[in-house]
Amino acid sequence: MIDIENYCHPKLKIERWHVKTASAVAVLGKNGAGKQFVDQLLLGKLTNPQYSTLRLPNCEQVVLVSFETLQAVFENELKIDETDITDEIDFGTPAKEFLPADKLQSPLIDIFHLSHRLETGFRQLSTGESRKLLILKAILSGASCLILDNPFDDLDTSSRAQLSTVLKQLSEQNITLIMLLSNRQDIPDWINTFALVDHNTLHDLSGLSEEQARSTIDTLFAFDALDKTRLEKMIANRSGQHTTQIVNINNASVSYAEIQALATTSLHIQTFQHTLITGPNGSGKSTLLQLVTGDCPQCFSNDVTIMGFKRGSGETIWDIKKHLGIVSPDIHRSYRVSCNALTVVLSGFMDSIGLYKDISQAQKQQALDWLDLIGLRSLANSNFKQLSFGEQRLLLIARALVKFPSLLVLDEPTQGLDEINRRLVLDVITSIAKKQLTTILMVSHREDERLPIFTQHIQLSAD
Repeated sequence: MIDIENYCHPKLKIERWHVKTASAVAVLGKNGAGKQFVDQLLLGKLTNPQYSTLRLPNCEQVVLVSFETLQAVFENELKIDETDITDEIDFGTPAKEFLPADKLQSPLIDIFHLSHRLETGFRQLSTGESRKLLILKAILSGASCLILDNPFDDLDTSSRAQLSTVLKQLSEQNITLIMLLSNRQDIPDWINTFALVDHNTLHDLSGLSEEQARSTIDTLFAFDALDKTRLEKMIANRSGQHTTQIVNINNASVSYAEIQALATTSLHIQTFQHTLITGPNGSGKSTLLQLVTGDCPQCFSNDVTIMGFKRGSGETIWDIKKHLGIVSPDIHRSYRVSCNALTVVLSGFMDSIGLYKDISQAQKQQALDWLDLIGLRSLANSNFKQLSFGEQRLLLIARALVKFPSLLVLDEPTQGLDEINRRLVLDVITSIAKKQLTTILMVSHREDERLPIFTQHIQLSAD
C-alpha cells in the first residue's frame, strides 16, 4: 500500500496519494517533470522529507526497471569484460544468469520470446530484449512492487501486447504496478487509475472519473507546433552535399560465436532516399545500422560501401563518420564523460564523446540555436549525467543534427521522449528531409513514426 499526505521534499511534493496493494497506476509526466523522483521515493532514496502521513512498500521488495537501470547493468558488464585477458571476445553475462536458477523453466520466458536467448551474452541482446530480460528478472524474483519506467519503449508491436497482457495478470496476483509513462499512447487499456507529475509535484487523479482524469492528462500534453521560423533561419542557405550512392550493402550477414545477429540482408540507399527499417526485437536492425556507421567490426568482412568508401579499402572510420550524424542506444550508453549539455551538442562537430578540440564562435552559436529549438537553452551549463534520460536523448539528437550531416542514422531516436518532444523531433526530421539537407536512415517500432518522407521501407524478420 502507498498512503501519502502532505509530503514535502526538495525534489518532490505530494499533497495526497493513495494506491491500494495489488493495483496498477499510470503516472504520467513530461520529460524533466520529476517522474524519476517518484521511483526514488518508493526505493527509499529521498531522505529527510516532511509529511503528515507516509506509508510505503518495503523498499527491499520494490524493483525498478528503467533506462537508468539498464545503463547501470551495461556499465557493470563493461567493468567485468574479460576480452583483454582471454583469447575470446567476452559478450557479457549470459541472459540466463540474470534469472533465478529455479525459474529457468518458467513459461514467462517463452512468452517474452527469450528462450532462444538464454545463452546469449547481455551485450548481444537488443535494447528491447535487455529491457524484457530485466522485467522478467523482477517478476521471477518475486517483487511485490514493480516500477516500470516507459516499459513499452524499444519493444515491437507483438512484444508490447504480450508485456501488457503479462502485467495485467501480475496486477491481479498481489503485485503493485507503478508505470511511469511519457506518452498517452502507452497507457494500457486495462489501467484506469492515474497520477500526474508536473514541476516536481505529483497530483493524484484517483478522485476523478476516468473521463475527467484523461481530460486532465490531455491538457498536460497539449502540443505547441514546431517554431518553423526559427528552424528556417537555422537552415537558410544550406544545401545537401552527397554522393549519388549513400549506402551500398550487398548480401551482408553478421554472427558472433555461432549466434546470428543479422541474417543475409542487402541495403541500398540513394541520395535523399529516406529509409525506414522495422522488424521485431532481435531481428538485426541495430546490427544493420552498425554496418553503416562502422561500429560493427564485421563491416570489413562484408561487401559494404558507405559514402563512396568501400570498407577495408584503406579508408579510416573518420573518413566516413565526418559525413554521419548518429543517434542510437549505443551512443547514449557510451556518453559517460562528465560535461555540460552545450558540450554534448558541440561534440557533434567532432564526432567525439566529449570535446577535445577548440570550436569556433559560429559553431558555438549553432549549438546554442539547437538548444533553443529543443527547449533546453536554460540547461546549457547543466551536467549531462544529471539530466533526465529524455533530456539527454534530446541533446544527443541535437548533437547528431548540429553539423547537418550527409546521412542521419537514427536508431530508435525518440526512445525516452515524451510525446511533445517526440512530435518536435519528428517535425524537425520531416522539415530537414523536405529541404533535402540530409538523407535519413531510421529504425523505429512505433506505427506513428512511419512518416510520409520515407520512400523505402525495409522489413527485417526474426528468423
